[in-house]
Order: sequence, then structure tokens, then C-alpha cells
Amino acid sequence: MPASSRPLDHGEQSGERPADGPPPRGREPARRRPTLSKGVVLEAAIDHVDRFGLAGLSMRKLGASLEVEGMALYRYVHSRDELLDAMVDRLMDRLYADPDVLLRPEDDWQQFLRRVAAGVRRLALEHPQIFPLVATRHRAASWIRPPLRSLRWIEGFLSALLDRGFSEEAAVYAYRAFGSFLVGHLLLEVSADGVDPLTAAVDPGARAPSAPAPSPDLGDFPTLTRLADRLAVADLGEEFEHSLGNLLERLQEARERLS
Repeated sequence: MPASSRPLDHGEQSGERPADGPPPRGREPARRRPTLSKGVVLEAAIDHVDRFGLAGLSMRKLGASLEVEGMALYRYVHSRDELLDAMVDRLMDRLYADPDVLLRPEDDWQQFLRRVAAGVRRLALEHPQIFPLVATRHRAASWIRPPLRSLRWIEGFLSALLDRGFSEEAAVYAYRAFGSFLVGHLLLEVSADGVDPLTAAVDPGARAPSAPAPSPDLGDFPTLTRLADRLAVADLGEEFEHSLGNLLERLQEARERLS
């Protein structure tokens, strides 16, 4: 049929292009906005802080990176302060699911602690701008020592040691000593790469809570329920002296061995 006598199809009659044809000149195809969810927001926030640092994080800037208004993010997190806590929880959940960290039946307690330490260190080096938050953000309970800030992390940690011959007292002691070692060493390590732990740990936009945080529900954590009183640190000075004494003993052993 000659072109002059060929009837126009629907798309040509309406001025629209056929579905499989090129777009008309001067018209750009519409860009799809990302489908938002809390997970999408948290992953974007973690990526944003990795790239620009904590000082560069705001709801407006994060919204711009997701091509939405900053106010749209408040559907998923109610404040920047809540966003920071949720970012830390996201990273700890990721660590909890890491197969290279999870306890294996054949692990002894030393292998288990080495795997956990390596996993936390890997997290610190992959996210040096965020790790100070992991070490300093609000805990689920006042007696929880970071970086194992989540209830299920502490439950799993203590249960693993108890299953491998630790007494309850020794397991609590190991938890405190292990956490102190990790936090101290890894904060120094990320600061050597140019991260300021003090600046990163302080949220200038946060407001003090108007009321004490409610006590967490320990119903799903039987080990924590049983050991909560022992985990509560009444005297940090006493714990400091114990840790210092242990260090001095190790230094004395090294002095004798290396002399």
C-alpha cells in the first residue's frame, strides 16, 4: 500500500510513538523513581556516609540521592537520630548473618572469638566512617557493651561460650574484655585512616531524650535474662583496674620471655 494512502495507526493518530519505536525528537523517556522502603533508605544512608562522612548526612541530601524530597524519608525513619541507630542495627544484622562469622559446630571458643573479631574488624575497615557509631550509639539496654550492641548478638555470644565450658562468671568477663579490646583497637585503627571518632560519634542534630528509654523485653533471650544482673556494670573503675591488671601481667610475661 502506498504511504500516502496507508491509514494511520492509533499511536500515530494520537501523536504517540508505537511501543517498539524510538521516542519522538525532543522528548526524553520518563525516569522511574526508586521504590522506597526502609531497607532502601538504610542502604542509601550507609553508602552516603561511606562516601561523604557523617557530617555530610542529612535527610535533605539523602532524599536527593534517592531522587525524592527529604520529607518523604520520614515515613521510614522519624528523625536523623533514629536513622543513625537503624544504620548501626543494619550493619550488625549483616554481620550476624555473615557465614564467615557464625559459630560452627567444630569451632572451639578461641576459633569462635577469632571469627567474630575478624568479622567486626572487617566491618570497621569497610565502613570506617560509620564504625564509631557502632561503638558509641545508644544501646538496647544500658548494660550492653558495644560493638555487640544487639540483644541477639549478646545472647549468641554468651551461649557459645557457655556451651564450650565457660562458667557464667567467666563468660560475662570474656564478653566485657573482648568488647573493650575490639572497640579500643578498631577505633584507633579507623582513626589512623583519617576518621575522627569523636566527631563521628557526636550527632549535632540530636536532642537529649525527654524520658529514659524503656527497659528491653528479654523474653526471647534466656541467657541474657539469667545473666542480666551480672552484665550490669556498677563500677566501671573496678572493671578498668581488672583490665589494667591483666594487661600488666601480660607485659610481665612478655618482658621475661623476650629478655
